Amino acid sequence: MLDIKKILEKEESLDPEDWNSHKELAHKMVDDMYEYLSTLREQKVWEKPPQTTRDSLLFNLPEKGTPLNDIYKEFKQNILPYRKGSIHPMFFSWVEGNGTITGVLADMLASTMNSNNAIGDHAAVYVEHQVLNWCKEIVGFPKEASGVLVGGGSVANVTGLIVARNTFRDGIIKKKGLKNYPHQLVMYCSTETHNCVFKAAETIGIGEEFLKKIPVNEQYEIDVDLLQKQIDADKQMGLIPFCIVGNAGTVNTGAIDPIMKLHKICKQENLWLHIDGAIGAVVKLIPEYAEKMKGLELADSIAFDLHKWMYINYEAGCILIRNADDNKNAFIQKANYLSKHERGLAAGPETFSNYGLELSRNFKSLKVWMNIREHGIEKYARLIRQNIAQAFYMESRIQKEESLEMLTPVSLNIVCYRYNPGNLSNDQLNILNKEILMTMQEEGIAAPSYTMIKGQYAIRLSITNHRTRSTDLDEVIQATLKLGARLNQK
Repeated sequence: MLDIKKILEKEESLDPEDWNSHKELAHKMVDDMYEYLSTLREQKVWEKPPQTTRDSLLFNLPEKGTPLNDIYKEFKQNILPYRKGSIHPMFFSWVEGNGTITGVLADMLASTMNSNNAIGDHAAVYVEHQVLNWCKEIVGFPKEASGVLVGGGSVANVTGLIVARNTFRDGIIKKKGLKNYPHQLVMYCSTETHNCVFKAAETIGIGEEFLKKIPVNEQYEIDVDLLQKQIDADKQMGLIPFCIVGNAGTVNTGAIDPIMKLHKICKQENLWLHIDGAIGAVVKLIPEYAEKMKGLELADSIAFDLHKWMYINYEAGCILIRNADDNKNAFIQKANYLSKHERGLAAGPETFSNYGLELSRNFKSLKVWMNIREHGIEKYARLIRQNIAQAFYMESRIQKEESLEMLTPVSLNIVCYRYNPGNLSNDQLNILNKEILMTMQEEGIAAPSYTMIKGQYAIRLSITNHRTRSTDLDEVIQATLKLGARLNQK
């Protein structure tokens, strides 16, 4: 039995015993991080954590507490120096954002409030509604559309595809489940689609076999003629097409699928059009890409990441659903403890849990709200345009070097190339370019990533960094040439 009297005689909390000394340390942390971010260019992009560091981070569950000063020293010694590197101007791996110092401060403010943004009548909920309205403006969605902020593009895509499935044929699958629907549903996407869509197909019960992967054309866009033929063939077999997933910027090459043509097929076949715009949906802000992005505003759902090309600190993904009723009907579940009241804390807007998977949701909208308020959307458009221009600049520089070879044309912000001295087989080139990439990362010069293009190992740059300058790209080219020549001698 609990000794209630004894326990209550020594009540305690997790707040500091000495607020002033704790505040002094907090100020030091802020000063250190400002210094750290302002001197990024003087640091290596990435450094492998040594074994001693990895060992220091493995220990048994602490029974007693450690002074925060000591913990912070450990952070500066064993964690901060061995970051992933995405904040650095020379980081080009995968498609990752780099954050802002305002985002750092916003996260501190949001963590102080520690709001659960799923339910309630409080300011954080209204901030998220405002951010969602801005997101609708960015992609051209109607004001009455709905959506939620989520952790990232993977969850956003799953959420959108759950709505597509749960609203199919008046919600019959939500009511009775896939097992009780007599026909197999089929989804379609290109072979260049991100693997999170494949996971989503498995998660919503469609299965990998019935996510039909359509070949792409020379521009790495989905071949709409082959798509239509596959739909026709599936219908002949008694399968039920229900959704097409288009890409607004593929992860491999930055290709944008012909969205208007996909929309036309969806209208003709009565299919749901979902767009994975994790990388490129925000390119809708750029007038030069108006034609390529035409039709994005007509999609039934759009997933995109604000922590990628809007430079917001992790995590900040978004899913938008054109028809708010479809969105709500797909997720709403009645519960006494979530019922809305006429007054009081539960009298706020419709709970976000009725529009997505999560009930516990942090206040991630604050950093989006503060950053957009501080810089304005016009500056974001300029920065996105700047990154695209940098990608085309990189392409032009590569084409001037005899030992470098472009493997795909630049269409957005992705550059795929390789070192090719002209006297090696494709297998030898694959091995050599992989070594160039790993050595460039290990020496802390730059951090490109990689992919395979028609069996060719590509050094791949994703330029989604507001800190990157064209001179950084010159350094990548020089490093590639230098390392290629050196490693080819071995």
